[in-house]
Amino acid sequence: QVQLVESGGGLVQAGGSLRLSCAASGILFSISDLGWYRQAPGQQRELVAAITRGRSTNYGDSVKDRFTISRDNANNTVYLQMNSLKPEDTAVYYCNVRGVLVRRWDYWGQGTQVTVSS
Repeated sequence: QVQLVESGGGLVQAGGSLRLSCAASGILFSISDLGWYRQAPGQQRELVAAITRGRSTNYGDSVKDRFTISRDNANNTVYLQMNSLKPEDTAVYYCNVRGVLVRRWDYWGQGTQVTVSS
């Protein structure tokens, strides 16, 4: 059974930091591509950061130089370190795990709320 459990969200003041975690089970984690997405009220879900199985990274323009994605294959966990948070970073953050080996897989976490106060 596939499970993605996110943690680390919460309320923080502008300029502060948070670290999100997404622990996966039941997935071929080490050969998966991983991502963090976010969705604010009334807006479409957007890519925040992604890291491939080869550890190449990609970031949304609005978070470059502030957020860092990393992965720990030994513990099947992906992290998002968020620094210099802004009120516009307020959203529900979702982790995503996808890959292909004979068949494709694409799984989403339940989401964790991040609220940045001004």
